[in-house]
Amino acid sequence: GERRDPSGAGQEADGGGGPGGGAGPGLKAELKFLESIFDKDHERFRIVSWKLDELHCQFVLLPPPPGSGPQPPPPLTIHCNITESYPSSSPIWFVESDDPNLTSVLERLEDIKKSNTLLLQQLKRLICDLCRLYNLPQHPDVEMLDQPLPAGQNGTTEEVTSEEEEEEDMGEDIEDLDHYDMKEEEPVDGKKSEDEGIEKENLAILEKIRKNQRQDHLNGAVSGSVQASDRLMKELRDIYRSQSYKTGIYSVELVNDSLYEWHVKLLKVDPDSPLHSDLQVLKEKEGVEYILLNFSFKDNFPFDPPFVRVVSPVLTGGYVLGGGALCMELLTKQGWSSAYSIESVIMQINATLVKGKARVQFGANKNQYNLARAQQSYKSLVQIHEKNGKCSLYFRPRLHSILGFDIWQ
Repeated sequence: GERRDPSGAGQEADGGGGPGGGAGPGLKAELKFLESIFDKDHERFRIVSWKLDELHCQFVLLPPPPGSGPQPPPPLTIHCNITESYPSSSPIWFVESDDPNLTSVLERLEDIKKSNTLLLQQLKRLICDLCRLYNLPQHPDVEMLDQPLPAGQNGTTEEVTSEEEEEEDMGEDIEDLDHYDMKEEEPVDGKKSEDEGIEKENLAILEKIRKNQRQDHLNGAVSGSVQASDRLMKELRDIYRSQSYKTGIYSVELVNDSLYEWHVKLLKVDPDSPLHSDLQVLKEKEGVEYILLNFSFKDNFPFDPPFVRVVSPVLTGGYVLGGGALCMELLTKQGWSSAYSIESVIMQINATLVKGKARVQFGANKNQYNLARAQQSYKSLVQIHEKNGKCSLYFRPRLHSILGFDIWQ
């Protein structure tokens, strides 16, 4: 299968701002300032790594006194995704825990008044609230977050060095990304509202989702989780304002108005590919000229990947497995990152189908693609990835003998 980095950001930059989001030099200055206070060895709060669109932190709980026996609890892992419209849009925070108290702590961060140092102010509130929650003394370093940013960190003096670092971080990924851009670059505008650039009909869909969520909440019939719903709303907004969506490369429709299940139609593929020719024939024969994908999301998204399968038409090649599942490492737990955007995943699937020489299987039994078979193939794929670290048609006969059935049929 294929593995690339749909965030367009290379691997996580340890302590260095890798490429990614577009919120400008002010954000970079904030992130560097944060890292200078809360390094990887800080006794209470640690910035493990950062990029311009993502922050990975740990909150350290006090170890037990010497000789008390049990091991200290592991640090709380906290993720922060920063949108390109920061600081006019708040960062999105996630914590790897089901504790409702922690969810409440993160929700309160939304109440902080937007400013040019919004991230610093949110982190100050976060650390103080976590100390209160766990009955720990407030750490004096938190007060440093109220200081103005150091003059040298205005994002200009270090720009050249930073760009060189970013090129190194991209390294191996550049050749993989030469046929299309993995992430849309957007102009940065501090006053840009989160709805700017979205068509009226799509704004109506977003508003309908918000109303449904409020109603479900009032009825006590909440589905999903706060973190997954917030992130999926962000993903949908980003898609609605993206050029790839607006120019008709793909479309997105919510199944039964659910944020957690999407129908994605791939409307345009590489015009020089056999798949493109097949879709033209399909249009003449059946009046359909797209590939229909089904995306389903779990409550713990974005920490688990979506489950993606081809619904129609039946394809051969293109890394499509039995039942319609996809042989792509980025859709497995090992290959997934919470930083990946769904738009980038859609574009990656589009490119992978073409690269894998997918063809429409005319006259095939349309019932062979279904959820149960796709899930079975996906489980087998995960086992193969865990054993071999890769999935390739080269291994097909060997896999058939190991598993006792062919996951490509």
